[in-house]
Amino acid sequence: MDQRPESNEYLNELSKYISLVPTEGDIRTIFREQTAEICTFISNLTEEQGDHRYATEKWSIKEMVGHLADTGRIMSYRLLRVARGDTTPLAGFEEKDYVRTANFEAQTLEKLLAHYKLVRESMQALLDTLPQEAWTRRGTVNDGTISARAVACVMIGHDLHHLNILKERYLV
Repeated sequence: MDQRPESNEYLNELSKYISLVPTEGDIRTIFREQTAEICTFISNLTEEQGDHRYATEKWSIKEMVGHLADTGRIMSYRLLRVARGDTTPLAGFEEKDYVRTANFEAQTLEKLLAHYKLVRESMQALLDTLPQEAWTRRGTVNDGTISARAVACVMIGHDLHHLNILKERYLV
């Protein structure tokens, strides 16, 4: 799938993520390469770095990785529903509540990274098996329309957004 979603395929608030996706290349390939890049980056961090916060009220790196896995799982479900033609409206989720109640701090960074990698591999399998016509199917999330290809691009952009934050604010 080389085509990026049109602006009417997603809520405007998601454009901050979709705009980060490279304009050229297959979405599945970009997703696969991003998974490898993020996993390599995180695997080079120490357990001590995993506990680091750049500010008191901000998530630790462990919490960030846990958030990426949780969001990946939710987005994978959304992608499945939309791609299969399920038009039942889906509610949003409050990411801060998920992180607050997950107890990611009790896990090792290595375990959280393994979890993240499994979630990404599962979504990759779904992306790799979508028929061409599924990419433009639409569903409803957060009271707005979203296409399957927009969900995939949001996932890529979301994780890139957080990777950039890790590089710019956590490891300076």
